[in-house]
Amino acid sequence: MLMRTSGLWLLPLLLTVATAAGAADLVGPESCKGCHPAAYTAWQQSKHARAMDSLSDQQKKDARCLSCHAPDQSQGVTNVSCETCHGGGQYYSPAYVMKDPELSRLVGLVDPSEKQCRTCHDASSPSLRPFNFVESLKAIDHWTAERPKKAARAEATTPPPAKK
Repeated sequence: MLMRTSGLWLLPLLLTVATAAGAADLVGPESCKGCHPAAYTAWQQSKHARAMDSLSDQQKKDARCLSCHAPDQSQGVTNVSCETCHGGGQYYSPAYVMKDPELSRLVGLVDPSEKQCRTCHDASSPSLRPFNFVESLKAIDHWTAERPKKAARAEATTPPPAKK
């Protein structure tokens, strides 16, 4: 009996180590850029990449706001990044893993779902209009063949900067 209980002091230590290891699974959006430059550019132009900019100074200190606008801030990632939606990339980011869709998903790559999006885009959000998942996916498109065409049309219709 003494032998079983004497190891209980290790439990908090093991839980702390496991939590710390789980908290270090993000590689950051810059790591995605090398293999996914177009997706990275699409993300940079999205509201997700500037999620913190929409908060007041007081809201930037409010955990309720940060849980959606900077959910990975404790790991050094501000705003809503690639890994906020696709899961921490520590294990799926190597090129040899990403070349195997099944393997990448087995080791942590997440295909975002409507349910996942609604953890932030829900009725409790103080300033969010009704959330339409299908339309919202179009706004953050960074994976379809249509995206480059849409980007090219946007560039073609953007007037050049005014000369002073």
